[in-house]
Amino acid sequence: MTHDDVPARSDLALLIARRARDAGTRRFLKDIGDGHGVSYAQLDGGVRGWRAALEAAAIPPDGRVLLDAANPIAFSVAYLGVIAAGRCAVPVNPDAPEAELKRAAAALRPTAVIGDRPARAGGLGLPFVPVTATGGPEGGPRGGDAGARGGSAPGSVLLLTSGSTGAPKAVELTEGRLLHVARAVAAHNRLTPDDRGFNPLPLFHINAEVVALLATLSAGATLLLDRRFHRHGFWESLAEHDVTWINLVPAILGILAAHPVPVRPRRLRFIRSASAPLPAAVRQAIEALAGVPVVESYGMTEAASQITAMPLDGSGPAGSCGRPVGTEVEVRGPGGRAVPPETVGQIWIRGPAVIEAYDGGRAAERFDAGGWLDTGDSGLLDADGYLFLLGRTDDVINRGGEMLFPREIEEVLLAHPGVRDAVVIGRADPVLGQVPVAYVIPVEDSDATERPRELLDRLFAHCVAQLSRYKVPQAIHVMQSLPRAATGKIQRRVLVGESH
Repeated sequence: MTHDDVPARSDLALLIARRARDAGTRRFLKDIGDGHGVSYAQLDGGVRGWRAALEAAAIPPDGRVLLDAANPIAFSVAYLGVIAAGRCAVPVNPDAPEAELKRAAAALRPTAVIGDRPARAGGLGLPFVPVTATGGPEGGPRGGDAGARGGSAPGSVLLLTSGSTGAPKAVELTEGRLLHVARAVAAHNRLTPDDRGFNPLPLFHINAEVVALLATLSAGATLLLDRRFHRHGFWESLAEHDVTWINLVPAILGILAAHPVPVRPRRLRFIRSASAPLPAAVRQAIEALAGVPVVESYGMTEAASQITAMPLDGSGPAGSCGRPVGTEVEVRGPGGRAVPPETVGQIWIRGPAVIEAYDGGRAAERFDAGGWLDTGDSGLLDADGYLFLLGRTDDVINRGGEMLFPREIEEVLLAHPGVRDAVVIGRADPVLGQVPVAYVIPVEDSDATERPRELLDRLFAHCVAQLSRYKVPQAIHVMQSLPRAATGKIQRRVLVGESH
């Protein structure tokens, strides 16, 4: 989508207004942890309130607004409100340490912060707009003429992703891209207003934002949110809330596959799996336990989430992540040309949801003149158009669907006074797929050789203070040297081989 193609008004704001008009009292969101929720009418009021509040705070059109809300209802309504108001939402991990929050702000350059913890945002030096538990601006207007429906230009969302070097890159997804995929997901999953989805996945990720939040809105359905996955009482809770579909990742499915299902939700239709490859044994176990198909899918931030998905009836070849849904997929050989079916190559994608460039113009070599993007994945398409993933071609660590950037963890380790050099790799894990493992060289003349346990304890404490929990290395090894090529570059593949 080019700037010339952007509509004059926000389609998201118009969609929300239409939902409020046609089904205002229907529940849109519910937090199953505390029972609070919002109807479509309340969503519309909160969204229009955000438009007025952002204008009152002098946030310019297209201004970037950091979104740091731990309450899932507050996050969701504010997220939709910022985009519908023609601004750029910048979601961050609400559980991240303040040091990580500052790094994100420095990289993404927001002009303001929306959050539910003022003290946490105080160190950012940015205007702060508090959000209420129901998602509206605290003390701000709740509708009326102050926020005319659909009166703003389309907004966007800015997210960090990763590339072939493992360094984070910023992806800006326009409202049109987000809604294109949300509508495709809703159609593929045959969502109707009678559906009640369940999402325990983090809302600062593109998966939950599009596949759960926006697809539910597109269908006029209801979405149940939980702040995190809880194994105990999982199935009982879903049965109590009459859930019809579930949005999960392979790491959670692996845990559920090891335990019986005490009660099956009466209307459960399917379970969706995304963000990482799903082991065949886990899929088979879950389908047998839950009695419904597991719909595997493949996506990435650069494509506003979903790219391919398996059929909703559970058919399709084992090991595949499905056929393209609303996005073109091509497998290319070393010469850059499309290869025949069943031939392994590099996966490229193109379509209305696929970005045309990274923020700041980084990694321009991944885009070609025809609008295609190199995903960084290898795989093949079979004769029926089903995609099979064979692995990443870069060093990003996929921890149960969480994409970790080795460079960020390495920089945290290198900031410790006892570390001279560090490298982080992904080690295979039977549940999470991969976990981060660090190798460090202590500073010269240190006592790490004689007392390595003391250094390791200090390094783990340092990482816990500086990184989100899922980014903390699973293990740290003290080394005398690291394998390097003649150019001086660390040979990560050697360490990967040694870690298995």
